[in-house]
Amino acid sequence: MVYQPGEPYDYPLIIKKLLNTPLIYSPEQEIVYRDQVRFTYRDLRGRIGRLGSVLQGLGVTQGDVVAVMDYDSHRFLECFFGVPMTGAVLQMVNWRLSLEQMVYTVNHARARVLMVNTDFLPLLEAMRPRLETVESVVLMQEGESRLSPSFPIAGDYDGLLEGGDPEHGFPDLDEDTVATTFYTTGTTGNPKGVSFTHRQLVLHTLSGAVAVGAYDSVGRFRSGDVYMPLTPMFHVHAWGMPYLATLLGVKQVYPGKYEPAMLLKLIVGEKVTFSHCVPTILQMITANPAVASFDLSHWKVVIGGARLPRGLAEDAWKMGIKAYAGFGMSETCPLISLGMPGADWESLDRDTLMDTVVKTGRPVPLAEVEVVDEVGRFLPHDGVSTGELVFRAPWLTQGYVADEERSTELWRDGWLYSGDVGVIDGDGYIQITDRMKDVIKTGGEWISSLDLENILSRHEAVLESAAIGVPHEKWGERPMMIVHLKPEYVGAVGPEDLKAYLKGAAEKGDIPRYGVPDAFEFVDDIPKTSVGKLDKKRMRSAFG
Repeated sequence: MVYQPGEPYDYPLIIKKLLNTPLIYSPEQEIVYRDQVRFTYRDLRGRIGRLGSVLQGLGVTQGDVVAVMDYDSHRFLECFFGVPMTGAVLQMVNWRLSLEQMVYTVNHARARVLMVNTDFLPLLEAMRPRLETVESVVLMQEGESRLSPSFPIAGDYDGLLEGGDPEHGFPDLDEDTVATTFYTTGTTGNPKGVSFTHRQLVLHTLSGAVAVGAYDSVGRFRSGDVYMPLTPMFHVHAWGMPYLATLLGVKQVYPGKYEPAMLLKLIVGEKVTFSHCVPTILQMITANPAVASFDLSHWKVVIGGARLPRGLAEDAWKMGIKAYAGFGMSETCPLISLGMPGADWESLDRDTLMDTVVKTGRPVPLAEVEVVDEVGRFLPHDGVSTGELVFRAPWLTQGYVADEERSTELWRDGWLYSGDVGVIDGDGYIQITDRMKDVIKTGGEWISSLDLENILSRHEAVLESAAIGVPHEKWGERPMMIVHLKPEYVGAVGPEDLKAYLKGAAEKGDIPRYGVPDAFEFVDDIPKTSVGKLDKKRMRSAFG
């Protein structure tokens, strides 16, 4: 655009602006991929420029969709910036979905270019004949892969970048240009597409920076930290944290495939101080006896995707890991609230501290949260009045991609309806008590499955548990616990032991007496979705 004399610059909130600050403050800071690649932020900008020119050479224009199937890598980070900075839309493909669902999401998004890690070539071989809009495939070489595709490819990612222009210029875009899209892992029907604009992602990044960096707390994330994601980058932009980490210019470490030995090597060797993950990943680390020999007291971990069980939080803190809860949804970009304790955290007794870090938390700056009853009336913030949580923030998705019916269900009266049941207390803390579809109703009374899971997580024998409602002739539904025991307790602890433990919780008033489950099923592994959430639909099908 050519500006006339006296005409001010109309500053757009676009992703390329997030790169300006680290190139001033920390151009020589490192970005690391496993034990294979190491380069600086200055190099990152050059590689993003090369990627932009490669995309231009492939004929990508504004509004085209570029899909990526990769592990958590420096390549994916480059695509987080390089694709939307061209005006194209970055589709993050969930490679843990079924083949049918992956084909559906790529076709539904109308991806024109597909970039694929060579580890996923067998999947791509099966998908390629059914992809309706993909014109070019770029391979991202992983390790010593010798696989060769049976279809034409545009080239190898790094090889193409070598021929790209590091000084490639990116246009100023309208800040309401769509930047990213991905698909939620619903338990019914096809996955739902959500999309976010440049403006939404920039505002989400700025609010996140304030939320985790400006307040005195144990869980702060600032410029001196070392960041490593443990949430797949295809899942809600790795919770938006790569954008925030880049803005701050921190050292970033990308682990690739999640392999326990490599994760521990990177955490210790690269001195990682800040991560985020689902409870399952943290549990995998705390349950590994080898971890006890390492000092992890420098590590702060935000837990999301599912409720942080009190027992798991206690195990982590005993090891020095400062774990606390975060909450959001695919539809919310995702950040809504954080369970970070305040500046007085060191003076809190351990019970109060643990109660705080497992809470859904307080809203981050610019996020508004209310609880409403069945007709949409606001309920008081008294910690007791229970209803559906509704949200407002400048980064919430405006609706589902090409799905007017489900978009209408998402937004009502200017609020995004979450499908989560919860309360808000007088201090502004949110506590989700259940998903509306997972709450158990017995004899006309509600029982929180999350409360049952949280309490049972504190039993010394329980590695993980899930509560579901199963049909009952008299009461309509009764709660059942699906339990994964720690190996040393298998055969030594049975249903009556766990029932007695929950009866004790009922006697203390932690759960209602009618909420004590009648049935316990012991399993070797609890079913989960592709992003690590408890898959209660499968459990109800198997045990109900």
